[in-house]
This record gives sequence, structure tokens and C-alpha cells, in this order.
Amino acid sequence: MPYSAGSLEMRRQQLISQRSTVEMRKGHAVSVRRAYKRYGTKRSPIVILENLNMTVPKGTIYGLLGSSGCGKTTLLSCIIGRKKFNSGELWVLGGSPGSKGSGLPGPRIGYMPQEIALYNEFTIRETMKYFGWIAKMSTEDVEDRLCFLTNLLMLPDIDRKVKNLSGGQQRRVSFATVLLHEPELLILDEPTVGLDPLLRETIWNHLTEITKDRSTTVILTTHYIEETRQAGLIGLMRSGYIMAEESPASILSRFETDTLEDAFLKLSIMQNMGRRKRSIAARAVASAVVLPSGIVNQALDVDDDHHHEISAEFGDGLTTSKTGRRFSLVAQEAIPQLPQEPVHKAELSDYLLHLEPRHMKALIWKNFLWILRNWPIMLTVIALPVTQFAIFYLAVGHTPTNLNIAIVDYESGDRDCHPLSCNGTRLGCNYLEYLKKKKIHLIRYETEGDAIDAVNRGKTYASVIVKENYTTALKARISNGRRSDEWDMFHSTIDVYRDASVKDISTFLRFYFYDSFMTFIADYMDSCELNRNALKLPLQWNAPVYGTVETDFTEFATPGVLITIAFFLAAALTAVAMLVERNEGILERSLVMGVSPVEVLTSHVVSEFVLMMIQIVAVTCCGLFIFRMKVMGSLVLFIILLSLSGFCGMWFGFALSSMCDNETSAAYILLGSFFPLILLCGVIWPIEGMVHGLQLVAQVLPLTQPVEGLRSIMQRGWSMRKPPVYHGYITISMWTLLFIIFSVVLIKYK
Repeated sequence: MPYSAGSLEMRRQQLISQRSTVEMRKGHAVSVRRAYKRYGTKRSPIVILENLNMTVPKGTIYGLLGSSGCGKTTLLSCIIGRKKFNSGELWVLGGSPGSKGSGLPGPRIGYMPQEIALYNEFTIRETMKYFGWIAKMSTEDVEDRLCFLTNLLMLPDIDRKVKNLSGGQQRRVSFATVLLHEPELLILDEPTVGLDPLLRETIWNHLTEITKDRSTTVILTTHYIEETRQAGLIGLMRSGYIMAEESPASILSRFETDTLEDAFLKLSIMQNMGRRKRSIAARAVASAVVLPSGIVNQALDVDDDHHHEISAEFGDGLTTSKTGRRFSLVAQEAIPQLPQEPVHKAELSDYLLHLEPRHMKALIWKNFLWILRNWPIMLTVIALPVTQFAIFYLAVGHTPTNLNIAIVDYESGDRDCHPLSCNGTRLGCNYLEYLKKKKIHLIRYETEGDAIDAVNRGKTYASVIVKENYTTALKARISNGRRSDEWDMFHSTIDVYRDASVKDISTFLRFYFYDSFMTFIADYMDSCELNRNALKLPLQWNAPVYGTVETDFTEFATPGVLITIAFFLAAALTAVAMLVERNEGILERSLVMGVSPVEVLTSHVVSEFVLMMIQIVAVTCCGLFIFRMKVMGSLVLFIILLSLSGFCGMWFGFALSSMCDNETSAAYILLGSFFPLILLCGVIWPIEGMVHGLQLVAQVLPLTQPVEGLRSIMQRGWSMRKPPVYHGYITISMWTLLFIIFSVVLIKYK
């Protein structure tokens, strides 16, 4: 019904007298003024909300209607405090969301997103218990409310898991979590989608009852436009702007139509006036609609030549224009200014971390319940580091065996060797027997050319050529020493041709040949009753100060592998856990109910740390009792340093989850950092083998000093008094602190 000029002027005077009063803002559940929200850059903005005004009185049902993409969900996200306007003013339940003393986010608001956003592995009872505890309800109160909501919403067996429910049943459970703690303001995004019409009617009746009896306020969006006839107030939203904000009856009367859908259509046509040339239908509609005094359709006053054509008569795309004129049934003069928010003087306590005990109880209980419900996955998570360590210990660093070596013995041919003696005539054959003890597979060839060709074709790793008259020449060379002639020198030399492309095998073969020959020649000197050390190199290798003569590459790399496993598995587990919880909408529900990001982070630290310690204990037991891994120093220092490395990895994962938007991005960063760290941190090669510039970089990386410290504990038996050990502790602690600060700052302000 049109307003008279007198009544409108009276209403304006009433509003003007209330502009700066606290009573005005307390009378509204939600007040939005001149809201502007964009994404993208300032040069190329994607405008979502523009000059939006919205007023939701307390104790009413407010139906927010609009097509997909018009900005409804963004507006609701700002109201619940999950997003912020670029400019504009917002008051919710008498305070600005996030301000001190507003209680928002908190249990004063109940938020139901479009997605289900529930833990699939939890039962209905466990779901309610979790959200009830967050709202600071006792377990008994939760059970009482659950009984009531089960009857109201016709919930299935409350001990059934959410994943076993149908889509409609899951939405009912999602709705029940919002009603559980009886909040002052309900924000419902598509609450009745997929529900039975009879149940929709029951829900609407309940919403009507609680808004009348308990002064609860409801803001909801819905695809079923006609069902909002039961709302006390409707906001018709299009292109980031609320075109009308009246009761359903007023809108139907104004547009002389029987359905809200037709009214919305007429409003859209009027908004398009001026944005499309030759719009005869639009002008006909505009002339037929009675506007209240003081309200002007600015679109009618715009010159068509200044606007681009749109793709459809009633298009609802987001605008990037800063000059577009808007149409609204709400007179701009009638929209009162919001009062200024009280200035809060910052105190030291504002910068300290606050952990609500009841929140922490609910969050930690939820994390461990999820772990128990997903025990096959958790067993895999625990078994994974053990499997990785076992594969490393079995596959890396051991002495190569059964290597194919081509031999040509021109002295003995195919004949068997005689036992080694001072008067033996087949010393070349005797040497080959010593070589065979190294578990080398000897393959005989007739000629030197055939043997070398076998190396060329990749059939063997080396060829060994024993010349004719080898025994005679070797004995003469031993007897004559430096007076030996060229003939003795040539024929007493065994020729070796090897494939040096496989560096490790080539190095091992070189050692096998030298070690076998030194043992062979020492035994020959013994058989001649001569000093067995007479032909030995004048270099004495005494017992090692640290380690053993048999120390292999496996023992060298083990500390680095342990640190790497602890660090990266903890990082991957925590990053994925946080991102999955956030991207499925579960985290947002908790945050809206007042859980702080720091509390979520701390609860995951507790649960992930327990898992990490189980992993570390499992890997350590596997190494000590199955593979006989040696720890020469303190086992306590060993466990603590390994745990600190895993703890640092956890915070690296939290930093990734705070920085990345999805699991894929976090996975790329983890994979991208894996190889640089193991290559630069002395895990598989000493940093002394790097170029000087990289050595300086490697010294400050998170794993370099801890790897060296753990190696010193395991193989040298050093204590905390040795620099490599305490440097490892200091470095990993400093990196952990850096990741903690980075994570907390990002999660609080991103």
C-alpha cells in the first residue's frame, strides 16, 4: 500500500531523532549500512555487494531472496563475522562482530551453511554433544534438547552415523545443531532444501513460534520463494543490492500480484531500466507500480548511451561498474545512520592467547573420536613411517653382491687352481679365488676382446685380465724389488677394465680388487715364510675412534632418514587435517559458535602430537629391535631430538594450512621442499661436499643441524655438552618458534 507524504515525513522525523541512540541499534538484530564488498584488484574489481542497506528487527523472520550469485552467501558470511566488508557499517545483536564485548562470534548466533558441514563418522548424538559443549551446554542439557529436536524434526536413530543417513536426514541433523543451544539469531542458508513439504511446514511453524515467544530472530535464504510468505520481512536482493525490504503482504499489494515470484520479476525489470535500450516491457511495468513518496527509480533517469547492453532482459550478473545507478523501494533518506562503535582501548590481555577450557574439551574429544572412528587410516599412518624406515634399511647402503665380472686367465686357462704355496705355479688363479670370496660372480671368457666387449654391452661391470707368465713375473718382481725389469713389471700386472658410469658399484669393485689382492699377497708371503707385511702399504689404519670398520652408508644416512620421516609425515598429516576440516565447512561452524582459530590449532597440536609420538616410538622400536640399529649415546636425547623434529614438522604443516587454500597447494609445497631439504641438509651426502655458497645456506636450514646432532648421539655417543648436539636442539627449536608465530599470525588475521 503506498505511503502518504505526511506519514512518510513523520516516519523520517522519528528515525532522525534516533540516529545516534544506543536504543536504536539494540532494537535491531542486524543493521547493515552502505556495505561494499569486492574481490580482485582495485583496477579490476569484482563487486559482490554495493551500497547495500539491510535492517532486521529483533523477533522476526527475515527472508533473504535472490538468485544464485547475487551475493546472499557473502552477505551472510559478513554478518556471522567470517568475512568483512571493504567499507560500510555492520551491527549484529547490538555489537560489531569481532569487537570486544560483542560476544560475536559466539553461541549467540546459530549458523547453518548450504553444505551439510558435519562429521560423517560421528553419530547424531556425538554431533550434538560436540556442538553443545562448544556452546557451553552440559551433557544433560544436550540430551534434553536432543530429545525435543528428535521429535520436532523427526530425526532417525540418534546413534546412527551421519554418513549412513540420506541427504534429507543429514540436512535435518544440520538444522538440529543450529537449534540445539537456542541462539538469539539464526542464520539459515537454504534450510528446507530437499525436505518433505510436511516437515518444511513443521519447521516454519517452529521458527514462527520461537520468534514470537523468545524474541529469537531468523534470517534465512531459500529456493522456495513462496514459502517466505510466512516471513515477517522479505529482502529482495539482486546484483549485490537489496531492492526491497518489506513484508510479503506489502510487496504483493504494491505490485498487484498474487505471487512473490512475479513481484520479484517486476522489480528486476525496473532495476534494468536504463541498462538496456528499447525496453518497452520494462517501462510498462515501471509506470504501473506505485512507488512511495521520496523514492525515485534512478535507473529511469540514466541516459541509455552511457550504459553497455546486457546479455538478457533480466540478467543478474555481478557488476564491475562504479557508476551504475541503483533502484530500491527503500528511500535513502529513511535509512538512519548507525551509531559509532565505542572505541576500545587496547590492553595487554588482548594480545595474549585465550583458551576456553570447554572449547578445548570439545575440540580435543572430537579429534580423538575422529581418530578412533578412522582407525584403519590411523593404522596406516602409524605403519607408514615404519614401512618407509624398513624399506630404507633393507634397500640402501649395503655392500653390492653377485656382481658379474668377466675374467680371462691366460696363465691357467680352465684348469683348477692349486692351493696357494710359495712354489705355486698358478698365482693368478689363486688371486681370482680370493676375489670370488667377495661374493662376486666370475664369468670366464676366452679372449681379452670378448671380456671387454661384455663390459661394453652391459653384461658385466668389469673385466679382469691375467697375463701369461703372471706367476713367474710376480715372483721375480717380489724378489728383485726396484731392480725388476720392464718384462716382469708388465706381466705381473693384472689389467682391469670397468664400467665407471655406476659410481657406487665402480668404487666397491675398486675396493674389492685392492682388498683381495692385499690379503692374497700377505698369505703368499706367509707361505714363503716371509714377513706378511713386507709388501703392505706403509699406512696403518688403526681402530676407529667413533664407529666401526664395518660402518656402511646405511648407518651414515639413518639419522637423516629418521629426522626426515618425523618432519615431513607430521607436516603432511597436520596440513591435510586442517585443510580438510576447513574446506568441508566443519571448521566454519565451530568458528561461528565462538571457537577461536588458536583453540582449533591447539587442539590439533595435542591430537597430532600424540599420533606423532606413536609414530616415533614405532620407528625407534623397529630400528632397535628388528634391524639392530645402534644408538651409542643417550636414548632419551635421541627420542627428544627426534620428537622436536616431528613437532617442528607439525607447525610447518600448520603454517602451510594457514597459507594454502586447498590440499593440492599444500601438497605441491611439501613435495617441492622435500628434495631440497634432504639434499641440502646432509641427509644423503655430507654438506662438506657442497660448493661453499650452498654450505652457508645449508647451515641455517631446519634439518641440517638436527641431522648432525642426531648422528653425533647415535654414532659418537655425544651428550648435550658437545656443540653439534646442542646446536641441533637450538636450531630445531628456533625453526619451531618461527613456524608457530607464522601460523598464529596467519590464522588470526588472514
